[in-house]
Amino acid sequence: MNIANVFEQLLQALHHPEDLIRAIGYPGMFAIAFAESGLFFGFFLPGDSMLFIAGFLASLGYFNVGILCAGFFISAFLGDSVGYFTGHKFGRRLFQKKDSMLFRHEHLMQAESFYERHGKKTIILARFVPIVRTFAPIVAGIANMHYRTFVMYNVIGAFLWGVCLTLLGYFLGRLIPTEVMDKYLLLIIGIVIALSMLPGVLHHMAENREKKTISIQ
Repeated sequence: MNIANVFEQLLQALHHPEDLIRAIGYPGMFAIAFAESGLFFGFFLPGDSMLFIAGFLASLGYFNVGILCAGFFISAFLGDSVGYFTGHKFGRRLFQKKDSMLFRHEHLMQAESFYERHGKKTIILARFVPIVRTFAPIVAGIANMHYRTFVMYNVIGAFLWGVCLTLLGYFLGRLIPTEVMDKYLLLIIGIVIALSMLPGVLHHMAENREKKTISIQ
């Protein structure tokens, strides 16, 4: 198989995320959940959509929902932990890091602003906000949040994000009749993806309103 064929198959997979998820399997999904939870380059990964769709596909028999929930929980918890220790070790020096393809200074600032507004609850709330989700544990480490406190919030956040979102996709799939599933599978998956993106869209709209309010004042 040449490079052109591989590239063509990758493009096709991106148009059908359910095929991509089935292709990467458990290791790929858990690696994505880990990276998006606390590694700089993980901010662009489709975490929410992946959890929804993985749970949805589990209801169709492609995956074991128990393995998914356990794997996503552990991956999310460990990812946030790595992010915390990264921020704790490098501190404010991270704000002096130059922008690159894998790092954006504005993302770190966005997470810090979120942390200033919500405090320790950020570790839970940020789980459902793309980009902020990746940088929130790093900011918590920079702010020297007490580690035991961080662990407590990290456990809750990892459970709500890694387990509950997966189960939501799973039970949604179980509720839909087989005949409807066979006929409207792509449409249903599209709706699932749209729902998973909703928290990020609402957060972006709220930020825009806040900026307009400040500019008017």
